[in-house]
Amino acid sequence: MTSLTDDIRVQPASRLASGLGLAAVSSAAFGLSGPLAKGLLDAGWTAGAAVTARVLIAAAVLALPGALAMRGRWNLVPRSLGTIVAYGAIAVAGCQLAFFNAVGYMPVGVALLIEFTSPVAVIGWMWLRHKQRPTVKTVFGAAVAAVGLVFVLDLISGAAIDPIGVLWALGAMAGAAVYWIMSAEEGHGLPPLALAAGGLLFGGMILMLSGLIGIVPFAATTSNVILAGASVPWWVSIALLGVVTAALAYVCGIAAIRRLGSRLASFVGLTEVLSALVFAWLLLGETPRLVQVCGGGLILLGVVIVKLGEPKGDPAGAGHDGCVGGISPVACAPEPAERKVLE
Repeated sequence: MTSLTDDIRVQPASRLASGLGLAAVSSAAFGLSGPLAKGLLDAGWTAGAAVTARVLIAAAVLALPGALAMRGRWNLVPRSLGTIVAYGAIAVAGCQLAFFNAVGYMPVGVALLIEFTSPVAVIGWMWLRHKQRPTVKTVFGAAVAAVGLVFVLDLISGAAIDPIGVLWALGAMAGAAVYWIMSAEEGHGLPPLALAAGGLLFGGMILMLSGLIGIVPFAATTSNVILAGASVPWWVSIALLGVVTAALAYVCGIAAIRRLGSRLASFVGLTEVLSALVFAWLLLGETPRLVQVCGGGLILLGVVIVKLGEPKGDPAGAGHDGCVGGISPVACAPEPAERKVLE
């Protein structure tokens, strides 16, 4: 695996600086989604309504870029329709709905940190499904992340944690792991932007249909949302969710990936967790306990070690843009051949 220093050396200073700035904006934008969603939930929105609005707005914003990426390749759509639908149902709708439900039962930072254990789940899947035995470094990183998870849940001190919230957060983790695996597949030939736009569109349609037939509770209000102690119109939160925490985050993430390369960008993308904790503190007044802060640091350290220990050429570790849910696209960048499609 190429080291981070190798990624840095090939980047001119100005390109590296702009890439880091764009990656930070993208991670911060994604980190804002949880606090905004919880504000809507507290105002009377259901998770299904909030996530559907976010997904459909993002799909509308990304529709044109996705269509442009498909120029000359529309013949791929019929044979890739199953992939797009599955991507939308699990990696988009399932992951985000589970995450939004989780923040209704627990602090945003805790839910996000549980979801961010998904790279460890991917390593386990690749071992069981594809016989890619993890390295010692990978196992050690997974153990560190597991210890961090115990601290984040504050199980040692006996603090009460809602088991329903934990289950929803684990569901978001599973959905995020599915997106990692599906995003690594290149056999369908779909450009990453097209897969993202199509997945968001189908995910939004699936969520809307589920709400209409009563499978997913679907309710929205026009009540103001309380953020940072101030009363904010509901449509401001919805617009921010769709445009900033989804569309803007993807655009900045893709631009950052072009400048930084997949490996360095993926590490910068882990700052989304820290952004979410900061926004939850500023907007919701959720101050994490010291043990949770330490646990969060251990989870981030464990995930970094796991990524460093990935076997060379492992497709699960090679990210792609078009990521969805709580995980930033800078944490799953396209490889060089795919970056040509974006450029």
